[in-house]
Amino acid sequence: MDSIFLAIFFTLAFTTSANQETHHHEFSVQEQSIMRLCKSHTIITVNGQFPGPTLEVRNGDAVIVKVTNKARYNVTIHWHGLRQMQNPWADGPEYVTQCPIMPGGSYTYKFIIQDQEGTLWWHAHSRWLRATVYGALVIRPKLGSSYPFPKPKLELPIVLGEWWIRDIISVQRQALFSGAAPNISDALTINGQPVIFTDALNKIKNISPNAGTVKYSVTSGDTVLLRVINAALNQQLFFTVANHRLTVVATDAVYTKPFTTTVIMVGPGQTTDVLLTADQRPGRYYMAARAYASARNAPFDNTTTTAILEYKSTTSRPILPPLPAYNDTNTVTAFTNQIKSPGKVDVPKNLDENLFFVVGFGFFNCSPGPRCQGPNNTRFAASMNNVSFVLPSSVSLLQAYTNKIPNVYTPDFPATPPVKFDYTGNVPRGLWQPVKGTKLYKLKFGSSVQIVLQDTSIFSTEDHPVHLHGYHFYVVGQGFGNFNPSQDTARFNLVDPPQRNTIDIPVGGWAAIRFIADNPGVWLMHCHIDTHLAWGFGMAFIVENGVGPSQTLLPPPADLPRSKWREAWRGGEAKPQALGAMAKPWHF
Repeated sequence: MDSIFLAIFFTLAFTTSANQETHHHEFSVQEQSIMRLCKSHTIITVNGQFPGPTLEVRNGDAVIVKVTNKARYNVTIHWHGLRQMQNPWADGPEYVTQCPIMPGGSYTYKFIIQDQEGTLWWHAHSRWLRATVYGALVIRPKLGSSYPFPKPKLELPIVLGEWWIRDIISVQRQALFSGAAPNISDALTINGQPVIFTDALNKIKNISPNAGTVKYSVTSGDTVLLRVINAALNQQLFFTVANHRLTVVATDAVYTKPFTTTVIMVGPGQTTDVLLTADQRPGRYYMAARAYASARNAPFDNTTTTAILEYKSTTSRPILPPLPAYNDTNTVTAFTNQIKSPGKVDVPKNLDENLFFVVGFGFFNCSPGPRCQGPNNTRFAASMNNVSFVLPSSVSLLQAYTNKIPNVYTPDFPATPPVKFDYTGNVPRGLWQPVKGTKLYKLKFGSSVQIVLQDTSIFSTEDHPVHLHGYHFYVVGQGFGNFNPSQDTARFNLVDPPQRNTIDIPVGGWAAIRFIADNPGVWLMHCHIDTHLAWGFGMAFIVENGVGPSQTLLPPPADLPRSKWREAWRGGEAKPQALGAMAKPWHF
């Protein structure tokens, strides 16, 4: 089977250009002790690096990454935003497209960059390991092609994240056991460094003594391309650079109509490419990021992380930038409304599927059983169309679909909410508890799909970043309150809407997206706030095969982790019997 996969893979990889390259990488997922916030802390890393290695490729290249798991937790790697055409086997979400790589095991991801340029990223897609297992994926134009903007003198990945002093799996376990919201992060980071600005002291406080502030050196007049990635586990983030204007040129590895701003907002999973010209008085200027927190009365990390942009041969005190208030939705809306495609695009007009997904929080009753720590003795939950998503635990959804394994999922995810109500108003308590299930929705190959994602006010409205694996989609409309098809559809942008892979649903509002179902397989759709995904904010699409080899799912590679492997115990660590050069199947 592997020979068949490789034959098809390399046929696809080398049919369009002699300039294509094949990039080989080795990822070792391992434990590493590092010092942050004045404490030595053991985290899970790739190749001992935090953040992990940046992969630099060109549009059209083939990429082969062998991932070996030397850590104590099961793991997978997701290549966030890559289309993975006909190849969900390389997509990576645990128990959706593959079973996890167990400790001592390995799996080789093979994929092709097809018609994508810009900034993406990779991260773990097993529980909350992506808190530290992530890195940038930079896709440059093919040789002989160029950016649709002046070539920058310097290109800098700016990876924003969160940092916990506690072990992140322990944080997740405690939250899921208690039913309460998890502990917030202790600091935000830029490229792994939590250099904190504290409002009360009105000064920068470097409390990471073994690793200083991240600094970038520029020459007056330089044009710099900042590739801003929000790798944070649970937090939308504002980002700015003191005294400098930012020209947005791409989002989620799709070029945009350029526009200039002083601040951007990047949701978890999203990327934004901005051009900065070093046209200020030579000096030192802080880059800064802090939370956009839209949920009412919900705790969040209110630190501000910083890095320094310094003109060469300057030693002045860095200048701090102003940042929006934590709940400044007006700034977010003004920024989002400016993002458009560079010109007219081919938006699906005649819809085959018109779906309406109500999303947000919920609660499960705790009785009978131990007292829970959610509101009023409940457990926090989340859902889409009242279904709180449950992943299988012994076989992936893709394997169950392709091998026709029964009793793993049902193909009856509802196309509309089972009950209509005032979604952003006062929701009756009887609608607060969702139903647990593993429900998928089938799409015919080539069908035109519209999904309206509607926020709800159960517990609180919130800006939710929703990511669709395997696809880019057009964002044809957004608004606040309840979606009104008779009025809001008429205002859709069907000329030059932006194209994204992760959409922030406005707080207490809705977003409408459209795409053509042209990529067969099983594809996860979920909130990219990992707390919400763990509570059940997700679902998956089955996209059926079309006609002929170019519309058909590739066969699985031979080294795909075996479906009968399971987490060795409910904590996730492997039993000693499962460790070794080739992990053995473990049965309860």
